Amino acid sequence: MKMFVEPKCIYLHRDAVDFRKSIDGLVAIVEGELERDAYTGALFLFCNKAKDKLKLVYWDKTGFALWYKRLEKQKFKWPNKASLQEFELSPEQLDWLLSGYDVLGHEELRYQSMI
Repeated sequence: MKMFVEPKCIYLHRDAVDFRKSIDGLVAIVEGELERDAYTGALFLFCNKAKDKLKLVYWDKTGFALWYKRLEKQKFKWPNKASLQEFELSPEQLDWLLSGYDVLGHEELRYQSMI
């Protein structure tokens, strides 16, 4: 994804949000639910219930910017059964997510030997 800024961190909010929310509503989620400072320059990702729309919000030192993407035929590979409320992504993982890849679909398995 080409952006005007290079975010310091990228956070994905796991739960679906009401997409009538705009910048102020999404920033309230960042600061209230995620307990993060929205003014750090980090990028925050949100998805709707149908997982076909995505919003990104970030502070660019002069104000908040909002980026919106809607898929026409597919759905974003969004984590929904994970126990974490948020995930930190690398720029490469963000690019993969926007390209349709499942970047968080695998969880570490823990086995104990019978020996």
